[in-house]
Amino acid sequence: MSNYIIAPPATPALPIAGSDRLFPIHRVYCVGRNYADHALEMGGDPDREPPFFFQKNPDNLQACDSFPYPAASHDVHHEIEMVVALKSGGVDIPPEAALDCVWGYGVALDMTRRDLQARAKEMSRPWEVAKAFEQSAPCSPLVATESVGHRAAGAIWLDVNGTRRQSGDLAQMIWKVPEMISYLSGLFRLAPGDIIMTGTPAGVGPVVRGDLMHGHIEGIGDLRVRVV
Repeated sequence: MSNYIIAPPATPALPIAGSDRLFPIHRVYCVGRNYADHALEMGGDPDREPPFFFQKNPDNLQACDSFPYPAASHDVHHEIEMVVALKSGGVDIPPEAALDCVWGYGVALDMTRRDLQARAKEMSRPWEVAKAFEQSAPCSPLVATESVGHRAAGAIWLDVNGTRRQSGDLAQMIWKVPEMISYLSGLFRLAPGDIIMTGTPAGVGPVVRGDLMHGHIEGIGDLRVRVV
């Protein structure tokens, strides 16, 4: 008999490519403005402004082929990102040991209620209402490092209805994956199941119901999501 006064929620998880096994999600860390061209388009200065982190909720990440247009917004934007899935963690992890913590990678969308984010910025308030709403991070199945290696370079792009919106290369990230892991481990105790969303290249923009988003990261895979 359970001691819980209500039934505990199911553990959020992502599928593993080519397997019926699942990767349980512990926490989700997102790095902001990690590509110089995107930092500039959002009004930042990548030469003076270091990347920063915010969080999504674990159940915001879902392997799905549709994205429900969220309530309370009239300006929802796409942001294509590489996902890093950790198999181990700790504190104060040195950069040279950080990749040992990585289980694998995936392709995700950081969907953003841009109008609510702009309002939060104007009022110097947190971004949860813009970033951490339900199903705000459609994600592909994860692929293991044993299959794809570690991804320090490779094309990353997003098409909307067949038109290229975002295009870049993982090599353009300001902070590389080992540096992100090391930095985060100085602020939090990283754990197995943690997810890091590594930032987006320039070209973010709005979507409307009916749009088909097709994201790709070289060596990792594809993600196709319809806005409904």
